[in-house]
Amino acid sequence: MNSLEGQFLVAMPDMADERFAESVIFLVGHSDDGAMGLVVNHELDMRFADILDELDLGDPDMIIRLPDAIRERAVMRGGPVEKGRGFVLHSPDFNSGNTYEVANNICLTATLEVLKAMAFGPAPKAALFALGCCGWAPGQLEGEIAQNGWLTVPFSRELLFETPVERRYDAALGMLNITRATLSPDAGHA
Repeated sequence: MNSLEGQFLVAMPDMADERFAESVIFLVGHSDDGAMGLVVNHELDMRFADILDELDLGDPDMIIRLPDAIRERAVMRGGPVEKGRGFVLHSPDFNSGNTYEVANNICLTATLEVLKAMAFGPAPKAALFALGCCGWAPGQLEGEIAQNGWLTVPFSRELLFETPVERRYDAALGMLNITRATLSPDAGHA
């Protein structure tokens, strides 16, 4: 099996599961045991300061005084599994001892320590915070790809951390030299 870990999945236009419509998912794990990923282009209606406050990760006065860039950081809807659990994709300049190196110099940490570092320092140079994740049973993702449910897109640090959230779906398609208009929901068969 060829692992897709460290790559992106892009939902096809006719994705039957509306939870994944127009989703771009970064795969943090893919093996014979299944797959796990985080949606990186759908924001929740909350900001990073809301999470800090809810988890009591700092004095409310300290949180209020944080720069807007930190307070207003987007919180991604990472997926329908473990919706109350936070996951941070980040550059390798942060390591808590519970940090998992995914691929392409991208790490995953799911501890309160990384949230505190993102807020109060020393923060990873690049980071994306998501609540929840996506999971697939053994063979499930391969079946969905074979049924034309997903496109695979090679890793791009720019897509993950720098492209504005609302442009990530179109940018991911663009990496394959296709657009929504040219994307057919039907798989080609010879």
